[in-house]
Amino acid sequence: MKRIDRIYEYIRIRSQELTEAAFEQANEGVTTQEVVMELDIKRPNASSDLNELVRQGKLIKSSGRPVRYADHSLQIQKQPQQKMHSYIEDQHKPTAKPKKQTGVTASEISGISSIREGSNAGNRETNNEGFANVVGSNDSMRTQVDQAKAAILYPPKGLSCLITGPTGSGKTFFVHSMFRFAQANQVFAADKELVVFNCADYAHNPELLMAHLFGYRKGAFTGATETTDGLIQRADGGMLFMDEVHRLPPEGQEMIFYLMDHGTYNRLGETDKANKVNVRLVCATTEDPASSLLQTFVRRIPIVIKLPQFSERPIAEQVDLLKRMVAIEANRIQRSIHVKQDAVKALIGSVTYGNVGQLKSNVQLVCARAFLNYMSSSDISITLDELTPEIQNGLMNLANNHRERLNELTRILEPVLTLVPNEGTESPMIRDSYDLPYNLYEIIGNKAALLREEGLDQESINQFIMTDINVHLKSFYRDTGLTFDTEKKLSEIIDQRIIGFAKNMFEYAQKHLDYHFQRNFVYAMSLHISSFLKRIQLGESSRTLHASIKNMVEDYPKEFSVAKWMKQELQKEYNINIPEVETYYLTLLLVSLKQDNVTGRVGVVIAAHGRSTATSMAEVVTTLLGVDNIRAVDMPLEMKPQVALEKIIHCVQEIDRGSGVILLVDMGSLTTFSEKITEKTGIEVKTIDMVTTPIVLETVRKTDLVETTLDEIYRSLQSFRGYAGSHVTTREENGHSLKLKKAIVAICASGEGTAQKMKEMLDKHLEKYFDVDIEVLPISVIDMDKQLVTLQQKYEILATTGIVKPKIDAVYIPMEHFFSGDAEKVLDYLVEESESYDENELTSEKAKQICLEYMGESFTFLNPQKLIEPLWKFSSSLLENKENYSQLINILMHLAGMFERALRQDTLIAPQEELKLTEQTERFQQLEQALNILSGTFQIEMPKDEIYYLEQLLAYQE
Repeated sequence: MKRIDRIYEYIRIRSQELTEAAFEQANEGVTTQEVVMELDIKRPNASSDLNELVRQGKLIKSSGRPVRYADHSLQIQKQPQQKMHSYIEDQHKPTAKPKKQTGVTASEISGISSIREGSNAGNRETNNEGFANVVGSNDSMRTQVDQAKAAILYPPKGLSCLITGPTGSGKTFFVHSMFRFAQANQVFAADKELVVFNCADYAHNPELLMAHLFGYRKGAFTGATETTDGLIQRADGGMLFMDEVHRLPPEGQEMIFYLMDHGTYNRLGETDKANKVNVRLVCATTEDPASSLLQTFVRRIPIVIKLPQFSERPIAEQVDLLKRMVAIEANRIQRSIHVKQDAVKALIGSVTYGNVGQLKSNVQLVCARAFLNYMSSSDISITLDELTPEIQNGLMNLANNHRERLNELTRILEPVLTLVPNEGTESPMIRDSYDLPYNLYEIIGNKAALLREEGLDQESINQFIMTDINVHLKSFYRDTGLTFDTEKKLSEIIDQRIIGFAKNMFEYAQKHLDYHFQRNFVYAMSLHISSFLKRIQLGESSRTLHASIKNMVEDYPKEFSVAKWMKQELQKEYNINIPEVETYYLTLLLVSLKQDNVTGRVGVVIAAHGRSTATSMAEVVTTLLGVDNIRAVDMPLEMKPQVALEKIIHCVQEIDRGSGVILLVDMGSLTTFSEKITEKTGIEVKTIDMVTTPIVLETVRKTDLVETTLDEIYRSLQSFRGYAGSHVTTREENGHSLKLKKAIVAICASGEGTAQKMKEMLDKHLEKYFDVDIEVLPISVIDMDKQLVTLQQKYEILATTGIVKPKIDAVYIPMEHFFSGDAEKVLDYLVEESESYDENELTSEKAKQICLEYMGESFTFLNPQKLIEPLWKFSSSLLENKENYSQLINILMHLAGMFERALRQDTLIAPQEELKLTEQTERFQQLEQALNILSGTFQIEMPKDEIYYLEQLLAYQE
């Protein structure tokens, strides 16, 4: 069981003893310290997991000190005899006092039999059309559907409701279902419509937002030449859906709740609220209503419907959602689509941040790719090969992080999922903003025919059109605001106007300078501009122009000219005077953001047994370091060695940049591949075995130092034993060894603007590690190298971030990671590694647990629980130091691989000449005799070739 699952199970059991009143008064509940003591977990890890469980909605926590945690099922219950009618009416009164909980709870709704009877439709049975298409309407979504029905049917005019849920959870689809249900039950006249308004579209122009929503009177503002109705009037007699309602300004929220209370409103420019309407109001937000909306607004919405994340839905519902989405694509192209089981798993596992919306976009992309490959066929088959690498990683995500979900998928899925066009009686899914406004398959077909007429071969046609597919889809999601990208995060701390200006600057700079910029240009420039504009607006004195900056800028006349233009445009845009010194800092920023074309870097290839082991490690390290010189080769157990070799050769040739390649493998037996690869390709390859994520991380960090050679990296990795021993964590002072304080360095042009913003974001995230003392140090890019040398004498630098990547032995976090959410994962990894990874702390039980998890994830035929003890004893007998658990783990994992291959009858083949020499040695014979006794216990014959590789591993360990 994973650590986070152990914590949740412990608190869930403890919560059964609690009372709601005791928890609410912060007298009872589980504290972090109790988790640490009871489960023997380091406090930073416990804090991190507890906060993650709260974010997932599995735990609730108290507001007092110390913070106490309880299972989410511990809800404050109302008196059972309280009727829904009186409760809602009390909540709906403008004078009602604020409550800790507002709205109608699931238990209250499910207990009110009048929901389906006391409605505008009289006492007859309701028509469920609309919700029939909601996957899980009778299961995980039953409460939400009942809440929605209550909002629609509640007499006499229904109730307003608020829908909450993360991006892509299906809020828009759910609202369409509500409207269709209302139509089916004759709540609205046939000619009335669902009016949709996204408040985010005009969030940075409140006046325009209000004009669209409420309308305006002639002469209300410049350009208002006639009185115009708004969307509220258009929705009269129907339903108005306000998406992203938290972007509605406070005055707009006040006007909306006045409308809810009185049914009247005024247009912009009108003084009397003479416009009367009957509108069912449905709002939606991705934010916490308590912190993002006026409390007076929230209290007037009696029903709050919370939609779950995709990961919280039952596996059967996740598969059902996927089926419906593929069925839509089958109908579009009028061909049957066959999806192999592994592809289904990968698609479901690929949903990480965008929920149902992300799944929908992934399905569209995959079907488009498959359509291209099977354009002349009557049916379309989707295998893992049709998936992009990012979607393929979904299978790895399930295997590594959600083993139970993966097992359940294996249990319920057929080998092939087949969707036939126009088959089935269910209505199609309601179209929403994720649907493409054009027929992508028609575009593909027409383009392919055109390219074929021009004489291009099929491979070239596929390359051209795959580029087209990606451009079409990315353009669509960008235009509709469904990118799930980093700009939304950036806009939370920077005004959208500044972000737009930074984009214009990027285009101008790209046009006038003869090089490309780093992808973090917009982030860095936005933060920089925001910082100095704020100083100017506050009347703070301008920065001093150091001689070193002036001298440096003289070497960059083109950048200085671009910076002058930027300054002039900013002055026009904001109608302020910007000091000349800022031109120099802008120049410095432009130079810092120049994209380096790194050549000659050593390449890295990971090869490991299992369907996603290598890919998993590569993904972690790529996220941490933002590099592009790493490739992964996953070797499923059924893959023949020759096939694996060919795949590795392909990756080596692809990644080599003239300086050779480090090959990282999970078993010593693969070390022989390096010579064969060099013979075939002429590329020098060095192999390191027993690969782990920290080894991959260290390898890639070393390759990022351009001047480091292949031999130097290889030698340093042979002695690498984890980060606890690889960083200088102490310094000598007056004959004493002093432990260095940990630090993260944030770098910007001045050390003030962007660096300070980074510091604020880092400090905020590091608050949860209150037992870990990590200082965030903002510095300037000026004399950066000298400053870092000084800092390294005083601090153990865990990481750096900012506008440039310094050449020091520390992880660099690309700035854009802060706006994509990846930075938090990087920081958690670094903090936990720096605190927890210590070989001296590795106990026998912990080492066994590592081996059990590895065998469970990597092998098919072995039973880890039965095999662990005999393998442990045998591995221990091979070591002089029985407590060298790192070596013991390596040997045991290798032994497990030997037994797995023997069971598959697919054992390794050793170099025959070397085998003949080695088997004559006393050591080999002793090892063979001992291993035969062990393998005989399991009635498995172990060939000498496998014993040879075990002997080589032991020699390597010495």
